[in-house]
Parts: sequence; C-alpha cells; structure tokens
Amino acid sequence: MEYSQHFLYPSSFFASKEPYVVKTVLGSCVAVCLWDKVLHFGGINHYMLPTWTGNDLASPKYGNIAIEKLIEKMLFMGSRKEDLIAKVFGGGELLQAIDGGPSATQIGERNIQVAKSMLQEYNIPIVSSCVGGKKGRKILFFTDTGEVRHKYLDKRQL
Repeated sequence: MEYSQHFLYPSSFFASKEPYVVKTVLGSCVAVCLWDKVLHFGGINHYMLPTWTGNDLASPKYGNIAIEKLIEKMLFMGSRKEDLIAKVFGGGELLQAIDGGPSATQIGERNIQVAKSMLQEYNIPIVSSCVGGKKGRKILFFTDTGEVRHKYLDKRQL
C-alpha cells in the first residue's frame, strides 16, 4: 500500500481518515497515538511540556492541551470515545544535572504521567507504550491500522 507521509513537529497534532504514515522524533517529549478501532483511522500528537499553567497561549506544546485537542479532533471526525484506544511513546530523561545526578525537572516522567492520567480520565485504554529510559525514539504511526513502529536513538541522532 502506498502511504502519504507526514512529519509531525513538536507542539502539533495530526489526524486523518486517509492512510498516512506519520513520523516524529521524541526525547523527553511524548506522543500519544489514538486509533479508532471501529472506523479504522487515527491521530497522533507530540508535546514538549506536561501542563499549561495559563501563563502563555494554550498551545499543543503542553500535554494537557495536546491530548484534549487530539481527542476533540477524533470526535469531530466521527469517532466515539468508547471506540478509541491509545499508544504512548517517549518521555525519556535525556538531560542530566551538572553533578551527573538525575535532572531535577524530570520533564519526561511528568509528560508520561499527564498522558496516563488524562487518558484514564477520558476512559481511553492504553494498549501499548514504550516510555521513559535514557534514549530518544523515532516513531512511525500508521493511521489506517494503528500500528506504531519505533526505534531507539542515541543523543547524537536526535
């Protein structure tokens, strides 16, 4: 099958009823892939920070905004919430504190927690995930099947 291709930049989301392969690269960022198991189409987001605090624009750079916007987009395109399943990727801790200890901010872990708690709040099951660790990831998401392929990347590949 011939797929259209889309590169998903940070702070954005994408959904399509047409068959696409969506590519993105994640470090501490997280991507949530949603797939409609009845209508057989999907969407994906890529967010950088866990929660919007109200200080600047409510952008999909924040997990709580990006997840809500992706769910809204899927529902607008005809999905029912009970037909959605999720796959979650990313949230690696790639930054180390100067003393070599863990990063004080733990952004990757906080990004993962936002995905888990929001999807639970919306009753959307996470059917697979690959999160955390010390490496980045390259993701390929197939919108027509919900399949996700990923490979680990070293810091120099990010």
